[in-house]
Amino acid sequence: MQIIKSLSKLLIFICPFFATAQSTYLQQGDKAYQLLNRLEIKGKTDAALNFSGLKYLNRKTMVKEAAMLDSMDMLVKNNSIEDSALAVWSKLQLTKIDKYNLHSFFMNNSEWVEGSKESFKSKKAIFNTFYKTQPNLAEINTKDFFLVVNPMLQLTYGKESDNPNNVFVNSRGITLRGMIANKIGFSTTLSDNQERGPAYFGNKINSLRAVPGVGFYKGFKVGGVDYFDARGYFTFNVAKYIDVQFGHDKNFIGNGYRSLFLSDWGNSYLFLKLNTRIWKLNYQNIFMELMPTFIKRGDFLLDRKYQVLHHLSFNLSKSVNVGVFEAVTFGRKNQFELQYLNPIIFLRFLESSSGSSDKAKAGFDFKANVANKLQFYGQFLLDEFVLSKLRNDPTNYVNKYGYQLGAKYVDAFGIPNLDLQVETNRVRPFTYSHYDSVSNYTHYNQPIAHPLGANFQEIIGIVKYQPAAKWYINARAIYYYQGLDSAGFNFGSNPFRLYNEGKPYNDPNNPTSGQRVNGFAVGSGTKATCLNAMLQLSYEVRENVYFDFCLQHRSYKLANVTGTNSSTLLTAGIRVNMFKREYDF
Repeated sequence: MQIIKSLSKLLIFICPFFATAQSTYLQQGDKAYQLLNRLEIKGKTDAALNFSGLKYLNRKTMVKEAAMLDSMDMLVKNNSIEDSALAVWSKLQLTKIDKYNLHSFFMNNSEWVEGSKESFKSKKAIFNTFYKTQPNLAEINTKDFFLVVNPMLQLTYGKESDNPNNVFVNSRGITLRGMIANKIGFSTTLSDNQERGPAYFGNKINSLRAVPGVGFYKGFKVGGVDYFDARGYFTFNVAKYIDVQFGHDKNFIGNGYRSLFLSDWGNSYLFLKLNTRIWKLNYQNIFMELMPTFIKRGDFLLDRKYQVLHHLSFNLSKSVNVGVFEAVTFGRKNQFELQYLNPIIFLRFLESSSGSSDKAKAGFDFKANVANKLQFYGQFLLDEFVLSKLRNDPTNYVNKYGYQLGAKYVDAFGIPNLDLQVETNRVRPFTYSHYDSVSNYTHYNQPIAHPLGANFQEIIGIVKYQPAAKWYINARAIYYYQGLDSAGFNFGSNPFRLYNEGKPYNDPNNPTSGQRVNGFAVGSGTKATCLNAMLQLSYEVRENVYFDFCLQHRSYKLANVTGTNSSTLLTAGIRVNMFKREYDF
C-alpha cells in the first residue's frame, strides 16, 4: 500500500505546523464503553455521544462529554442550573455505581481530565516508582511528553465436557500510549499468547487457517495455538475538525453487538483513517490494506488487496442519529486504484466509471435514544440487487443484502445498572462474496463484518448487571440458524467461495440445463442451528485487575444428522488490562 504510506508521510510532514493536542482511542473491549453507552442513553441529547457507533472512541472527546454530564448532574442536585437546562438534565439520574465508574473512567484517561487529580493517586506506590496512580504501572506527565505504560495478562484455565484436554488462555504483554508536544498521539499493544479453546474453536481455526481475531499462528502442544498480537498507531490533527490515525489495528462501525458494515472480530490490518466532525456531521474515511484468501505453505510474501470505506453520520435531532455507508474492495492484487483516494466522491460511481467490477457495498444505519431509558438501532447493508428480481423473484441469488435491528434498555425495570439488549441480524445468501476471490469481503481468511458470513438469521440477548462497584455479571445467549453448502453445492453462506461457483443445477438429472439462480432463501442448503449461552461473574480486585468465572454451553445441530454436538465449558482466570477472550459463534 505504498501510496497510502506515502500519503501518511506527507500528512506527518504537514501536521506539526497545524496540529493541536491529539488524543489516542479507547481500546477494544474497554470497560468504559458500557458506561459511555449508558450516559448516551440517559443523557439522550448529547451530540458527541450520538456518534459513538464509530469505534474506537476518542479519549479526549469522551472525557470532555462525560465530565460535562457529571457536572450537570451535580448542578441539578444543587439547584444551581437554569430552568431550561434543568428540564433536560434532571433525567440523567446517575446512580452511585455510575459515579464510581465515572471516577474510574477519569482515572484511566487522566491526561484529559481538568482540575484536581488527587483522588487518582495510589495510597502507597511500589518502590516509590510504580503505581503512583491507581490504574497505571508507570505514568510520565511533563510539559511536552506524556506516557502511560501498563502490563497485560490473561491466565484462564477450564474444562470442556467430553474433551480430554484442558482449555486455557495464557497471554502476557504490554500496552502503552502517550503524546509528544501535545501534537502527536501514539499507542501500541503487544502480547504473546498460547491458547487452547473449546473443540469448536479449534475446528474454526482449521477451517479458516487462522486464529479468529488474530490470524497467523503456530501449533502449540495438543490442539493448541501460539500467536503474537501486535497493534499500534499514531494520531494527529491536520485541521481543527479533522483527526488522522495511521497504524495497524481494527475498527468497528455500528451500535450493536455485531456489525454488518465493519467489525473487530477478525484480524488487525494496516489503515489510514480521516475523521471529520463538525456541526451535526461526522464523516469517516478509512483506507485499508487487506490480505486475500490464501493457503500458507512455508515462508513467502502474502499478496495484498485494498478497501476504501466512507461513513457519513448525521444528528437528525438531539436524540436521533442516521448514517450512510459505502465501501469498495479492490479486485486487483497488489495494486491500489489511485482515484479511490478521493474522500468526497461516491465510490460506486468511480467503480463503474473505471470499467472495473470491484466489490461495492452500500448501506445506512440509525440510532434513536428514547425516554432516557431506551435506545433503538439498526443497519441495512446492500451488496447487490435487481429491483425486478427483488419484487418478482425474492429468492434469486442476486438479491444480496442484510439487516440488523436492536434495542437497549438501561436501568431496566427500575433496577440500577441492570442493562438489557436484544438484537437480530439477518443476511441473505451470497452477501459479502464475489466472483473474484480477491475482492470478497474478507481479510486474512476471516470475515471483516459478521463472523457467520451469510445465509443466516441470528438473535442475541444480553444482560449486564453491576450490583456493586466491583462486581460484574454478564449473561449472553446467541441463537442462529444458517444454510450451509450441501453435497458440494454452494448455498451462499461462505464468503470465500465465488458466488458463481457450484450453485445447484435447475435439473439435477440434466447438468447441461444450467445453474440454478433462484430458490436461495435464508437457511437454504443444509440447515444448521446453534444455541450459545454464557454466564460470567467478574470481580475487580483492583483497578483493571479482574477475577473471572464463566460457564458457557453450546449446542449445535445439523439437519438430517442424528444427535447434537453439545459442549459445556467452565473456566476461571485472572485478567489485567485485557478484555476477555470470547467464543461467541
